[in-house]
Formats: sequence, C-alpha cells, structure tokens
Amino acid sequence: MLNSLISTVLLLFAMNTTLHEFSLKNISGKTIDLSEYKGKVVLVVNVASYCGYTKQYVSLERLYNTFKDKGLVVIGIPSNDFGEQEPGTDEEIMQFCSTTYNVTFPMYSKVVVKGDDKAPLYKWLTSGDGDATRAGEVGWNFEKFLVGKDGRLVQRFATRMDPMAAEITTAVEAALTN
Repeated sequence: MLNSLISTVLLLFAMNTTLHEFSLKNISGKTIDLSEYKGKVVLVVNVASYCGYTKQYVSLERLYNTFKDKGLVVIGIPSNDFGEQEPGTDEEIMQFCSTTYNVTFPMYSKVVVKGDDKAPLYKWLTSGDGDATRAGEVGWNFEKFLVGKDGRLVQRFATRMDPMAAEITTAVEAALTN
C-alpha cells in the first residue's frame, strides 16, 4: 500500500514538472534558471574526471558542436557518487575539462545524483518523467538524459553508450525537429 502511494506521488510529481522548473549553480557558482533552455533540446550528463568513461568528454563536445547551432545544449553535471571519481573542487573540475578535453558546453557545480540526498533535478530525471521504463537510480557516471524543447524527458541512455552513437544522434535529431 505504501509503495503504491509513493509511486502515485512520484508519478504526479513527474507529470507536472519539466526541466525548465529547476535551477542549478553553474561551475562558476552562478545560479542558472534552466528555463533559459526553453525551446532547446538538452542532454543532461553526470560527469566525472577520473572514470573509465571520462574520455566521453570528447564525444560530448563533438555532439554539442555538431548540433548546438540547431538547438542542442549539452550540460555536464559533475558527481562524486560513484567510486569517488570526481573529488575535485568546481574550479579544479573546470580546469581539467577545459585543458584536457577543451570542453565548451555548459558545466555545472557538483551535485549528488543518487540516494536520499540527490539533487531535485535528478529526483525528477530518475522518476522517468512519468514513464516507468525511464525511471530508476543513476547507475554510474556519464548516464545521459535527453530532454525535449518542451522540457519533458524524451529518452535515457546508459553510461557505456558513446554520445556520438547512432541511437543518441538519431534521438537528438528527432527531438530537434519536434
């Protein structure tokens, strides 16, 4: 009974929320209202500097540069939740990303992406936005959430899927045309 009630509350929360209702601190410490991304397609990725998947920064930057003029925004959100693979300060993370991978897409301040203390944005993302097939805890660094122009969750991609994989680029192109 309690699990059913919790599921219903999460579903109602998800159905009445969009990406545009959240705000985050960018990596420089300024609070950004994500409503700035209305009309844009957004790929939200929890990132880490010392992970076996860190090389995905190259593909994330390539994806961003390929589609940014058509309306895609990639946002990197550091998290230290998996194997303590993002121990640095925001300044250290940005220095690493810019000098090692030439990251130009927006980076945000480190947040918790799993468990009881997860950031509100990740509570919404992991709710699946009302779709149980997209719900569940983030499994590891570099999990990707594709959000449509209307701020609703479109699709979720596993950590090991390269950002330039056909499945992701096709989903991005489709979201950009909707």
